Amino acid sequence: MANAIESIVSNAVGMRSSSVDRPTAVAAALELIAAKVANSPSDASQLEREMDNLSKYADQIQAALVKK
Repeated sequence: MANAIESIVSNAVGMRSSSVDRPTAVAAALELIAAKVANSPSDASQLEREMDNLSKYADQIQAALVKK
């Protein structure tokens, strides 16, 4: 998760264009999914369910990035 947070801050501080918002949001969502799946080793279907939500999570993160 630290990598995603560092990327978000770096993108904001570096005044990078909004074209990096979606890839950054997807990367953050993937890190969240990885953490959740790692904490649910006995639930074999957890990864599939979380991957089904990847776009939703990325949308929420991306929306949060553009709020001022």
